[in-house]
Amino acid sequence: MIILHDVQHVRLRGLCAKSDGGGMARMCGREPGRRGRMMELMIGRAGLRRGAARFGRFVLDLVLPPTCSACGTEVDQPHSLCPDCFMRVHPIGLPRCDQCGVPLLSDCHLGFDARCVRCERHPPPWSKGRAAYVYDEGSRDLILALKYADRTENAGVLARQMIRAGGDILEAADILVPVPVHWRRLIQRRYNQAALLARAVGSLSGVAVLVDGLKRPHATSRLAGFSAEERAKEMLDAIEVKASRLERIRGRHVVLVDDILTTGATAKACSVALLEAGAASVAVLAAARTVPLESEDADLPEGMEE
Repeated sequence: MIILHDVQHVRLRGLCAKSDGGGMARMCGREPGRRGRMMELMIGRAGLRRGAARFGRFVLDLVLPPTCSACGTEVDQPHSLCPDCFMRVHPIGLPRCDQCGVPLLSDCHLGFDARCVRCERHPPPWSKGRAAYVYDEGSRDLILALKYADRTENAGVLARQMIRAGGDILEAADILVPVPVHWRRLIQRRYNQAALLARAVGSLSGVAVLVDGLKRPHATSRLAGFSAEERAKEMLDAIEVKASRLERIRGRHVVLVDDILTTGATAKACSVALLEAGAASVAVLAAARTVPLESEDADLPEGMEE
């Protein structure tokens, strides 16, 4: 029965091929060149969509010209900085400490393992640290607008430089985890700026993002204005790995993402929680990093000076 069915199928295909006018061929799905014409039609439609999108952006730019992500001045390209604001931000390049990411004036300030004196004497729990910009007036405008003024598009602007600064740690990363906010603050702010940065970095770099890998079991005070000692006390037991995310963390090389790296109290709490949960390593990637004063004593942990 199977052989007879196959013979009938072959005969039917032959009739389709010999039919006059191609009517049966079209019915049997064997019209010559049909697939090629369909592909050409699909490509043509895709081109029209791209053209329409470009025209739409052109019209939108005429009605609402793109503005500088920091000051609001009109610029040529959306999600970019005007020349004045571009000159006000200071990207962190080499030389810089391999562990905390602080920029240095010269390589002579680095130890044999490319760490600053402070990290050699008081090493943080994370392995490497990178930051896109020095935290000063220029970068502060970008970050605070993201954090408090609903300028969520600034996450993409900052993420581009974060990838340049942290390319080496992103190559070795398995997953990006943002610093968490407490749920009450999340309701007030409506979003977590560290999560937006992590998503933007993940989208551009291709590294997976675990947005809810960490949590704050209880609310903490705003750390702005706190000394390092006060920050450390405030962050004691303030960060935990979510139980449902333990398997995603265990054995992975994690990059912790935050907006600003200051004394490192928050990054330390997050790193300790991730390492205790079984992470293979933790590196830190921030949008900006404060720079310790030259007068500060390197024998004391950062921010502990009198």
